[in-house]
Amino acid sequence: MDVSGAASLSIKEKIGQLFFIGIPGTEADSRTKLLVTEILPGGICLFARNIREHEQTRTLLDDIRKILTIEPFLSVDQEGGLVDRLRRVLTPMPAPDEIRDVNDAGQLARIIAEAVRILGFNMNFAPVVDVIDDTRASFSNGMHSRAFGRSPTDVVELAGEFLRVLQSNGCMGCIKHFPGLGAAKVDSHDDLPSIELTNDQFEATDLYPYRKLLRTGEVNAVMVAHAVYPQHYLQEAGENGKLLPSSLSSSMVTTLLRRELGFEGLVLTDDLEMSAIVKNYGIGEASILAILAGEDMISICAGVDAIYEGHAAILDAVSTGRISEDRIDQSLGRVILAKSRLRPPLDFNLERLNTLSSEIRELNDRLN
Repeated sequence: MDVSGAASLSIKEKIGQLFFIGIPGTEADSRTKLLVTEILPGGICLFARNIREHEQTRTLLDDIRKILTIEPFLSVDQEGGLVDRLRRVLTPMPAPDEIRDVNDAGQLARIIAEAVRILGFNMNFAPVVDVIDDTRASFSNGMHSRAFGRSPTDVVELAGEFLRVLQSNGCMGCIKHFPGLGAAKVDSHDDLPSIELTNDQFEATDLYPYRKLLRTGEVNAVMVAHAVYPQHYLQEAGENGKLLPSSLSSSMVTTLLRRELGFEGLVLTDDLEMSAIVKNYGIGEASILAILAGEDMISICAGVDAIYEGHAAILDAVSTGRISEDRIDQSLGRVILAKSRLRPPLDFNLERLNTLSSEIRELNDRLN
């Protein structure tokens, strides 16, 4: 479907396209089919709980494609190291912080792109472009080993090459976690990070990779973090007086990312089920605030009930006028445009997957 064809969708179908969801199990059973047919999501992300075997993973993704009439984003968080969703079906991959030169970054991206396309995916939530220097590496923020290099220029060079090669080999990438989680001292899965940097510090370090990479024109998607930045001039407070997390903030999403940095592509939230969000807002209200902030897609990646709650909240917000249909259409246009760049899966080839596992082992040996 092209952008013009999106106008023929019902409001429920339009809203469904703005959801990036997780599913419960390893097959398209009756519960999963009901969820997918009722939500009609624009994207589905698989996690380790969904990935047991090569053939099973490909069958699951093929079955999802058959259920949905609009081609979905089918994504995975395949970073390597700590976040390696494919470790049950492929040799475990090196962590990004083990990568020291652009050739190795490119090789890791090439292997991932081919492997995920053989398994049936068309997108990867990578690379991480947060900046983790030697000081930040000691923080308990869940980012250990997930970032490339130790400086903003390292990140641009290595993550930029990873993204370029990943996408040139047919898998859409997504840079994360905007506007930067490197200085967080807590994990947003557990609590809302408060990042205490001045505007100048933040600009010089954390925003640097975004400014550089967005100028290349190669970034198709950006994932927004759950964090607050008390010293940043764009930090805003919500109606409850609390500082708004970046993922729910129009100042961060629309003013900073869209207007100041000029990004016109797909913008999506990190998983709204993280404690940083649900402790303070709940899924329904968070979903509404994310759309009002300018996010194109809402990620709800685990709880089936939470997915239904978020979807119902957006439907209600549109019906009451809190969210306009024009606002839905703006994001829908960006979703459909991004989907026009997706590449079809490769033919399933177990022998080739085994060869890629061997290439991963060789890469690991060289890095170690």
